[in-house]
Amino acid sequence: MQAKEKKIIGRIEKIDLPNLSLYKLDAKIDTGAYTSSLHCHDIEQFVKEGKNWVKFYVLDPDHPEYEETQFKCAIHKVKKVKSSNGQIEERVIIKQQSQFDKDNRTIELSLTDRSVMKYPVLIGRKFLKGQFIVDVSKKYLLK
Repeated sequence: MQAKEKKIIGRIEKIDLPNLSLYKLDAKIDTGAYTSSLHCHDIEQFVKEGKNWVKFYVLDPDHPEYEETQFKCAIHKVKKVKSSNGQIEERVIIKQQSQFDKDNRTIELSLTDRSVMKYPVLIGRKFLKGQFIVDVSKKYLLK
């Protein structure tokens, strides 16, 4: 049996999150991060029919794709994540359908305020594992 050939991607690629009505979002590929993350604000946990849910707004008013739509999702889990500045914070993790490289795949996203970061989505190695090789000298290799 032949192993599946890994696709080469750049350090920045586009991703669609159709259930959140987000298309062609710039995503930073970060092999140093385990979990992927999505830029959100006003993140609030609540209980609905005995289950843990979260409500949030995606992006922020300064982002061109921002729409003042509040989303509500079931919480997949809550876990401690070390942020890029070394701080450990507790984050809500949700599961969403994504379209990346023409494939529909589930992605786990931690919800966090990434307004100080250049890209609204960070794709970590859990999502990339076994599928892709990153060429850090390139951008937007996926069509």
